[in-house]
Amino acid sequence: MNLVFITWRDLAHPSAGGSEHYVDDLARGLAERGHAVTLLAGGPVGANPYPTVDTGSTFGQYLRVPFIHARRFRGADLVIDVENGLPYWSPLWRRGPKLCLVHHVHTDQWATRFPGPVAKVGEILERHLLPLVYRRVPFVAVSPSTADALAEIGVARERIRIVPNAVADGPEAEAEAEAEEPTFLVLGRLVPHKQVDLALRLWERVRPRTGGRLIIVGDGPERARLEPMAGPGVHFTGRVDDATKHRLLGEAWVLIHPAMHEGWGVVITEAGRHRTPAIGFAVPGVRDAIIDGETGVLATDEEDFVRAWTELGTGARRHRLGDGAHEYSLQFDVDTTVEAFEAACTEAI
Repeated sequence: MNLVFITWRDLAHPSAGGSEHYVDDLARGLAERGHAVTLLAGGPVGANPYPTVDTGSTFGQYLRVPFIHARRFRGADLVIDVENGLPYWSPLWRRGPKLCLVHHVHTDQWATRFPGPVAKVGEILERHLLPLVYRRVPFVAVSPSTADALAEIGVARERIRIVPNAVADGPEAEAEAEAEEPTFLVLGRLVPHKQVDLALRLWERVRPRTGGRLIIVGDGPERARLEPMAGPGVHFTGRVDDATKHRLLGEAWVLIHPAMHEGWGVVITEAGRHRTPAIGFAVPGVRDAIIDGETGVLATDEEDFVRAWTELGTGARRHRLGDGAHEYSLQFDVDTTVEAFEAACTEAI
């Protein structure tokens, strides 16, 4: 197949996150299976093992993509339109097969990133116009929660396929790699919906009972606001390389993940590969990545979160949950994800 992904960021973008890793896993895997794969993404873009085209600025790319497609990619077998809040409205400018890939429906995230009027317009476009424009287009959702959210805004269930995020192969952490002192890890982009500020507030209640340290790994627009909030035992690392990330995941006693919603929450299953359980809220995406009481804990509110954090930071239950998290994470390997997505592409064509 000749496949064209259209997405707003390449993996080389300084703000790249789980969405970009997911698309990169798919593009690499499909290319390795013999398909012709091209990525169109807003700049900056990097050198990838598949052709990559810089489509322009964060918002300007939405105007340029239809012309780039008409000039160079009209003959593609399938365009994969990656929705990150807004899709590229490909049914309006492409007659050939299309597939809409959705990580999560953004709902209240619009209000955390944009001024009121802009947020309202974005929410209306996603909630009302997207189901109308894409009414004949098949969808891929990365989790059951995302599939549910798409159905709620009017996308027909029979047009949705679920292809979960994969956990890329990396160095395995042995059980004895766990840090000697209580070590808790927050890993991800420092953006409002990740609620790292809440983790810092709850840490002040947990630390007197557990001791130890809280490590914040990642960077983003919230960092300047968050660092002054940090109390004793908190360390910000910024972005780290893969080797350091895996080492920290292996050392951590528990992954702390207080996000208000996710598409999947791939860092949770990454932590599980290292036998590190996670605590999160019972919200979309997170409740797909954590099986409550088996691979980690799903909290219902802040009090519940503090109780779980304190318990796993002071008792041995985390080892049983970590074993469960490891077993669960093994289901989400790259080959299985690429095979499922390849089938969705074939079906769409």
